Amino acid sequence: MASNRKVSPKAAARALPSKDEVLAFIRGAKGKVGNREIARAFGLKGSDRIEMKRLLREMTDEGKLLGNRKALKQPGHLPPVAVMEVVARDDEGELIAEPVVWETEDGPRPRALILISADRKRTSDLALSLGDRILARISRLSTPDVFGYRYECSPIKKLPREKRRQLGIFRTHAHGGGVIEPVDRRELKTWPVRAGNGGSAGNGDLVRFDILRAHRQGVPEARVVETLGNPDDQRQISLIAVHTHGLRDEFPAPVLGELADLPAPDLDKRTDLRDLPLLTIDPPDARDHDDAVHAAPDDNEKNPGGFIVTVAIADVAHYVHPGSRLDREAALRGNSVYFPDRVVPMLPEKISNDLCSLREGEDRPCMAVRMVFDRQGNKRSHTFHRAVMRSIAKLSYQEAQAAIDGRPTAKCQPLLDGTLRPLWQAYAALKAARDRREPLDLDLPERKLVLDQSGRVSRVIVPERLEAHRLIEEFMIQANVAAAETLEEKRSPVVYRIHDQPSQEKLVALRDFLDSLDLKLSSGERLKPGQFNRVLARVKSLPVADLVNEVVLRSQSQAEYAIQNIGHFGLNLQRYAHFTSPIRRYADLLVHRSLIRALRFGAGSLSREEEPQLAETARSISEAERRAMAAERDTVDRLISAFLADRVGAEFPARISGVTRSGLFVRLRETGADGFIPASTLGGEFWRHDETVHALVGDRTGSMYRLGDDAEVRLVEAIPSAGALRFEMLSDPRRGSGTTKGRRGARGLRSRRR
Repeated sequence: MASNRKVSPKAAARALPSKDEVLAFIRGAKGKVGNREIARAFGLKGSDRIEMKRLLREMTDEGKLLGNRKALKQPGHLPPVAVMEVVARDDEGELIAEPVVWETEDGPRPRALILISADRKRTSDLALSLGDRILARISRLSTPDVFGYRYECSPIKKLPREKRRQLGIFRTHAHGGGVIEPVDRRELKTWPVRAGNGGSAGNGDLVRFDILRAHRQGVPEARVVETLGNPDDQRQISLIAVHTHGLRDEFPAPVLGELADLPAPDLDKRTDLRDLPLLTIDPPDARDHDDAVHAAPDDNEKNPGGFIVTVAIADVAHYVHPGSRLDREAALRGNSVYFPDRVVPMLPEKISNDLCSLREGEDRPCMAVRMVFDRQGNKRSHTFHRAVMRSIAKLSYQEAQAAIDGRPTAKCQPLLDGTLRPLWQAYAALKAARDRREPLDLDLPERKLVLDQSGRVSRVIVPERLEAHRLIEEFMIQANVAAAETLEEKRSPVVYRIHDQPSQEKLVALRDFLDSLDLKLSSGERLKPGQFNRVLARVKSLPVADLVNEVVLRSQSQAEYAIQNIGHFGLNLQRYAHFTSPIRRYADLLVHRSLIRALRFGAGSLSREEEPQLAETARSISEAERRAMAAERDTVDRLISAFLADRVGAEFPARISGVTRSGLFVRLRETGADGFIPASTLGGEFWRHDETVHALVGDRTGSMYRLGDDAEVRLVEAIPSAGALRFEMLSDPRRGSGTTKGRRGARGLRSRRR
């Protein structure tokens, strides 16, 4: 029976709150909540605080609270402030986060929409990508929003990335549980998984996992938090790289939904280039064709011996407008990613392989640049056009080169005199100008993996570098330069492709290395690529040629995108912007839009909203490019490791491709596969890392293993999931005096010359 006794206001202030009131207070608190905070909030003192503790223990026993007396929370609810990990983007491109710490009994991890103010989006400290962790302030919504999220979180600060990539291959045990194998070659250890902690993962599945807290004397264990599928079943081993590097390999439905309403081009309002015999020259297995070329002698009497070169590029900006879902998705991806077994495209196939592919005999909208060169290859003028074109032929590099070399196919024969030979004549002039410009000329052959029908490596080849490749490359470079020049002239925004000169630190190390080989890199106030070229030319016919090319490459800065121009050191160009591949690079699409705006070419121009974000966009797509390169490299390593897995114990000719304190990296001559030899396996003396000459030097004998040395190695271990190969050295070290530079280095080169 309820009591009718009246309670005084003072007594009421000390009355215990109800359980619902306690939960409401915890949900609404802006900081950590414990016994003390609850007592203070409800004005409890003395014996009331004892009763409050009893009530909280009761709520904990009932499962309504979790934690201890200093930190309490409601199960299934996020605290007011928590560490969150960026795990996904929604269909609108917004970032989604999950709590890093989430107790098992709490149920599935809730997701929160990350809210970032416009001011903070423009700052680098909050440039977030998948896998980043943030300290965030959490707000619970009274009802789920339209996308089903119950929480929103506002970043307080970005936290350092975890060193460990929590991604691996799950292997089951017959008695339950299993083990997680690494997919990161830098962390070659396995993690045990207790029965019940494997989730829905099956044997061989790619999984994300957390490391559980180890007992004081226990072994760290793993718990599967997400199953990503079996890489052997789902598009082969590149699936690992897709998830490791956070690549977006599926287009959300709203993005694909926009494909049905793409505007048809009004060809009557464009410059008509359909009578100009443009053609495409691409790799034989190319699926899209976004650039076409044409060249002809200039009939202007004021330009005797000159040429007119036209480069036409697919008009992607006509279909992908600023602010559309297609555009936001392309910006998130930044570029297409090319794996040996598949492509993760920047744009859906309907655009990249259909509407914007310059197919033979079909009308296509394009952006074209008409460039006039004199007989020495110097550009006299250029103009841009928003046009319509029709390719007269689709050729491979090999077809075009064979025709010029006197072996035309039936398809190339009618094109030879009127189309192909003028292209090569124009290229001869442009090549002369390129040689005078002296861009960096490294000779580093690229290997290509040839896959069988099951997606496994069948062989590794080094494709021949043809003059046809260089022709298209030089035409594209000239078009890119013209784009940058026009945008500067029109004072329109430019996303430059920049390449800084090597840092002083790298130059000092390079000069020390070259000095050890009796080579000199000329010094002066202004460093130029030609100075490197003269060093490379000197060693071209020597055994150290590969070594010097690789060390020079390592001394270079990394190219990137930026709105402040510092020029392109490697190409030796003052201004350069990517214009020629808007199908696969977002930077090129931005350059097209800026040209459309500057030249008043109509719809699809750079929007006023995009312009203030260009610096951040340039940084973002530079990061995307680096992720793509790492993902492509990792996939090649894993495929090669799987290719060699059944040859453990075999011996291979190799070359030392890297030297560190912990050991040697070697590259196999036959396949280009990279592997590691621990220093501890090299013999019975202590090996000291001499950075000056890129060598491990024995303290007792002065013998050394040096970058670039030939070696015979034996394969000891192959871990395909991590792309890791471990070798042992069979070759004896090179004998030396143990000194680090000068006499020994010069003597070593002279002996090789003999």
